[in-house]
Amino acid sequence: MRKHVIAMLAVSLLCGSASALAKDLSDDMDALSGGYRTVMNTNDAAEMKKALTDMRAAAEDAKTQTPDKLEGKAPDSPEIKDYHAGLDTLIGQIDATSKLVDAGNVAGAKEEAKKLADTRNENHKKFR
Repeated sequence: MRKHVIAMLAVSLLCGSASALAKDLSDDMDALSGGYRTVMNTNDAAEMKKALTDMRAAAEDAKTQTPDKLEGKAPDSPEIKDYHAGLDTLIGQIDATSKLVDAGNVAGAKEEAKKLADTRNENHKKFR
C-alpha cells in the first residue's frame, strides 16, 4: 500500500512540474522585454549575448502560441501569417544584433537593437 501511495505522489508531482514549466505568450513577451532592457543597458558583450539568446528562444516559443486577439483564427489565416512574419522579422533582427556582438561591436549592436523596439511597437498595434 505504501508503495502505491508513493508512486501516485511521484506521478502527481511529475505532472504538476510539467505544467509549471509550460510558458505562455505573456511569459515570452516578458522575456523579450527583459532581454531588450538588458541589451540596451549593458556594455558587457557576454551579458548582451545571453540576453539576445534568451530573446531568440522566447520569440521562437511565441511562434507556437496565439495572441488573444487572434484566438479562433485558422493557422493559415492572413492574420496568423502576419503574426508569424512579425516574429520572424524580430528573430532576424535579434540574429543581426547577435552577429555584431560576436564581432565585438557592442555599440553597433545597441544601435541595431533599436530596430527591435520598432518591430515590437508595430506588432503590438496589430496583435495586442
